[in-house]
Amino acid sequence: MSKGTVVLAYSGGLDTSCILVWLKEQGYDVIAYLANIGQDEDFDAARKKAERLGAKKVFIEDLRAEFVEEFIWPSVQASAIYEDRYLLGTSIARPCIARRQVQIAQKECAQFVSHGATGKGNDQIRFELTCYALYPDVKIIAPWRIPEFYNRFKGRKDLMEYAESHAPSDLYLMTKNPEQSPNTPDMLEMEFKSGKPIKVSHVTDGTTKDTPLEIFLYLNEVGGKHGVGRIDIVENRFIGMKSRGIYETPGGTILHHAHLDIEAFTMDREVRRIKQGLGIKFSELLYNGFWYSPECEYVRHCIAKSQENVEGKVQLSVFKGNVNILGRESPKSLYNEELVR
Repeated sequence: MSKGTVVLAYSGGLDTSCILVWLKEQGYDVIAYLANIGQDEDFDAARKKAERLGAKKVFIEDLRAEFVEEFIWPSVQASAIYEDRYLLGTSIARPCIARRQVQIAQKECAQFVSHGATGKGNDQIRFELTCYALYPDVKIIAPWRIPEFYNRFKGRKDLMEYAESHAPSDLYLMTKNPEQSPNTPDMLEMEFKSGKPIKVSHVTDGTTKDTPLEIFLYLNEVGGKHGVGRIDIVENRFIGMKSRGIYETPGGTILHHAHLDIEAFTMDREVRRIKQGLGIKFSELLYNGFWYSPECEYVRHCIAKSQENVEGKVQLSVFKGNVNILGRESPKSLYNEELVR
């Protein structure tokens, strides 16, 4: 007799494949859910693998457009950056992924959700706070916190040994090593409205993108080609330990620099000081998994209000790991050349 239905956040990798099999053995009907947020993934192969492992149903959801518009753009407006360095790419994705997981669970009348996050990391909190906020009655199965699971499967140990045996340069998937990047910069012009990018153009070849998803994918392509957005940091996890993080955020890094420039050009000094404090608070809430909390909703609302006059164009170059601002223009400019002569 089935213990009930569980919606598993499934990646197709070792961890969640083990979890799918284990949940089946425990007597659950398993629905596998895989979110497409832009990763390089063979989704058809992942579907077939989940079905082969015994998933009752498999949902593969294309969340890229809503991820950019509803999660990345507010983070750009906030100039969200955790502990002065981390642009929160992983953190931003989790509330988007978990929201759809909850929607599937409710639609399929599933009493349980499950994930492959470890018991020492931040993702368990991000997933679970989102699930509880949007589906308070749901029950969460976190196998990496259950001894019967982690004592049986050695996948995490194997994965960690593999990662530690390879150089950090091998860990980057989206970005080239800046030393091997092109010897000619890419010159871009980015247009903003209410603090959100609405258009990006390549000054030389004339390429133009004007939808949120196209803009973000193009900036990832250009930034990745030039090795932009690589960081190797030690960060403070929410649960109270320091950990090493290796991240790459090519498109986000270009956006961050361009937005900072047009914001400084168009925003009142005192408003910007308050907004900078709100941006730090927003970054902490996002990192810690509180996207759907009342306080985070309030902070997002205040930040959006601050962006009403943040519009104009920024010219920049992307070259060998760097983003250089070349100029800017705006109908809402607060810069008065006559006053500073």
